[in-house]
Amino acid sequence: MHLHHVGHVVRDIGAAITLYRRMGFVLPPAAFPALAPAPGMQPRAFGAGNTHVTLGRNFVELVAIADAPPEGSTLVPLDAPPAALERLAAGITATAARLTAALARFEGLHILVLGTQDADAAAARLTAAGVRHDGVQRLHRPSATGGAPVPIGFLEFDPDAPEGRLALAEDLPDGERPEHPNGALDLVDSVLCVPDAELRGHVGRYERYLDRSAEGDGPVRTFELDGGRITVVAASGLDAVLPGERPPVLPAFAGFVLSVRHLDATRRLVAGAGFPLRVTPSGEVFVPAVAAFGAAVAFRQAA
Repeated sequence: MHLHHVGHVVRDIGAAITLYRRMGFVLPPAAFPALAPAPGMQPRAFGAGNTHVTLGRNFVELVAIADAPPEGSTLVPLDAPPAALERLAAGITATAARLTAALARFEGLHILVLGTQDADAAAARLTAAGVRHDGVQRLHRPSATGGAPVPIGFLEFDPDAPEGRLALAEDLPDGERPEHPNGALDLVDSVLCVPDAELRGHVGRYERYLDRSAEGDGPVRTFELDGGRITVVAASGLDAVLPGERPPVLPAFAGFVLSVRHLDATRRLVAGAGFPLRVTPSGEVFVPAVAAFGAAVAFRQAA
């Protein structure tokens, strides 16, 4: 199991794209689903749109409600039989409502998706552990070789998780991965901050999700994954992970960490773009949440 992606929910996706590009990331314009209000009318964006920072094995998603898509956004008209289109539109509307509720908590990280090779086996394991889920859905993604679309297993689990949307997904087909000017390679850590008195309960939840025990003691616990980790930290210990960060509500995903080719070069590029930088006790550098739409973005030297 590994980190598949994290989702950064923002109010203004155009401004967020500009900010991420300033930090040295390559990412395309946002894409929004579109429906015609009535037969014969032009399709209009609705629901929610997104774009991705594509990395070596995973990605960071930017997502926003389709109130006013920024100039240059891509509209993706939905084309399906009427009955299927109605179900699809209802699903997109429900997703938009969840994102609206997330933004009411705070602007920042509200999505964590774990990668798995076998979604059906993962679903069976969650069921055995007593974790609620909605069953495996098969989404079709374009093939990297131009052949038939590839089915990707996906399931959401524990819909009552207070920190946000949790899901499992099979790996995406290999595709083109941009060279990011900041040297970003992979998503390697997701940091969940929880109230001190609730640390044991949240760690126990993730032990059931991941079928493994947490490492460490005290206020900081980690779950080692394939090529990455999840860090669960009590609020009193957050300075040991992301100094100076104070999530507006708890529990909350406070930030994420990316591996980079050359940390010194990344530091120079990000600082040169005008971002404030802080340093963690382990030597990582990060843009604080206050300067990045509610999500601390950290950089770690790749091994």
